Amino acid sequence: MTKKFELEEKCREMMEFAYMALRDIPRDYRYTLGADIRNSAMNLMQLIVRCRKRYYKKTTLEDMDIELETLRSFIRIAADTNVISKGEYGAWAEKLDEIGRLIGGWQRSVRNKQ
Repeated sequence: MTKKFELEEKCREMMEFAYMALRDIPRDYRYTLGADIRNSAMNLMQLIVRCRKRYYKKTTLEDMDIELETLRSFIRIAADTNVISKGEYGAWAEKLDEIGRLIGGWQRSVRNKQ
């Protein structure tokens, strides 16, 4: 599996995990922080698809990296406010780290081609 498709698959797995983790969050956070996390994860998936389709990928990869950091921040807030458990946070952080490594590798390969 190539890095591009592996990244898409890892993001899909992370989104499935997100939907499972967010379905039980308190109602007070469901339509605020929960919605922000879902939207950020969706934006990340859209950027992955967009980058796969584009010839010039550098700016889209940078946007992808920024969106990943935004998602990490939202999830950290959710863990700090006990909206998600520490175990869910740990599992989620591992998934995001793996996605981050794949994005970084893709960025390096694009930089080396230029």
